[in-house]
Amino acid sequence: MCRTRGWMFALLFGTAVGVAQAQSPSPITIKIIEGDHAINSIRMKRGHDPVVQVLSGSGEPIAGATVSFLLPASGAGATFSGGGLSLTVQSDAKGMAVGRRLTPNRIEGPFRIRVTASWHGEAASATLSQTNAEPATQTSRNKWIVIAVAAGGAVAGGVLAASRGSSSSDTSGSSTGGTSGGGTTGGSAIVPGSPSFGPPK
Repeated sequence: MCRTRGWMFALLFGTAVGVAQAQSPSPITIKIIEGDHAINSIRMKRGHDPVVQVLSGSGEPIAGATVSFLLPASGAGATFSGGGLSLTVQSDAKGMAVGRRLTPNRIEGPFRIRVTASWHGEAASATLSQTNAEPATQTSRNKWIVIAVAAGGAVAGGVLAASRGSSSSDTSGSSTGGTSGGGTTGGSAIVPGSPSFGPPK
């Protein structure tokens, strides 16, 4: 009889534990949508806002979850609106949360953004990585190429102008020579007149 009661108690206890486990909420997750591995421009002070989505254990979006974005306190990093290193928002109807107005600081290099989400006692975390960089500037080699092209254009223009001037001079000289030297043969001028005959000398 005692053995029967013990077996029944164990069966009922195990069933109750199984029901409690089945009714416990599934853990939430954070899905990174935008901003991971982004390159921020230091000179233009332009960063990429991190965007995440909070999902239930079954993959459904969770609205109203509390989402926090945390930036590093030193080294390469950024700030959110108002110069803060952290920002807390609520996920929208699609479970989306955005760390708006992220602005990089003046330090080059990679950094990480930590994201945490909480909803009905459940919590989740994720990490994004970004990099602050200066845009590439024009190299001295490119500058010399530009100067050489400009100088070459100036030389070509001078040669063209000189050739035009020479052609014009040649044409003018030929015209003038034909006019003034007309009727000449070998440099001696022939003067028309009556021939004269005299005794042999």
